[in-house]
Amino acid sequence: MGVKRKAAAAILVLLLCLGSLWLQGGLDYHWDSCLKGYNQVNKNQPHQLSNSSEADETQGPPVLALCPGQNFQVSVLVSHLLVARAYTSDVLLQPYLSSWDELVKFMESLGPMVSLISKEIETKTAIIRQLALLSEKGPEENFENSQTAVKKSAGYSQDTGAYHSVRSMIWTELNRGIVDFHHQTDSGCRTLLRLHRALLWLKLFLQKLAETPTAGRLRSPSDLCREAYQNTLSHHHTWFVRRAAELAFIALPERGFFFRLVCVQNQEELSVVLTRVVNAIGEIYDRTQKALEENGMLDLP
Repeated sequence: MGVKRKAAAAILVLLLCLGSLWLQGGLDYHWDSCLKGYNQVNKNQPHQLSNSSEADETQGPPVLALCPGQNFQVSVLVSHLLVARAYTSDVLLQPYLSSWDELVKFMESLGPMVSLISKEIETKTAIIRQLALLSEKGPEENFENSQTAVKKSAGYSQDTGAYHSVRSMIWTELNRGIVDFHHQTDSGCRTLLRLHRALLWLKLFLQKLAETPTAGRLRSPSDLCREAYQNTLSHHHTWFVRRAAELAFIALPERGFFFRLVCVQNQEELSVVLTRVVNAIGEIYDRTQKALEENGMLDLP
């Protein structure tokens, strides 16, 4: 095997490890599983929350038009994000997870390197969907009746279901002792925190991609994505994962690709579209951040 092939194989191993460690924020705990190979999500699970929000139709026409020929649809993403806003400060989990389904398509469109990262995100969304399914099979009536007044005063969505919204999930898992503040678990709250951190990275990347400098050349998406990562997710990763992430970002497509991805002709039009996306993501991020912070969950192991 030549030097180039050996280098390519080494990079592939690093990126495979990155995919499984991306949202974890640790290395030693996951090292053995990384060496054994990456476990992909079974997309054919018969029991998952719907990939589209039932409330989409109540919002009128989509904010942005569909983009023919693209798997990722920015209009669908924005629609899910808008529907996810509930009551005064809550986030509906079904459209929130549907938003992630669309963001996964966005990441997959950026090439196989970043697509490896998206597989770990799919694993996280599958965990919450499975928890919601299991919860639906158990008795919820007593829990819901006893907490209705508390939910209303705290800004919860008033709909039913333990995993109906971010705040209802937090309340449910705290009362059932599911959340562990000292050890790693597959609780919905811990899983949500990992998705929450990744959402900030994508939000910052898209925000930087939307910026149009008054002077000088536009920076490459690769540099912008790396910078966004360094300001967000890198704080929760080991040196090994940070280096592997930088390798993945090198392979990002050039700016013209993003024009085609959302069906625009230039940077000015791209800025308009992405600003709408960033604002919608920001609202969901802020609501989730507040809910996690109020319950001391920003540093769950």
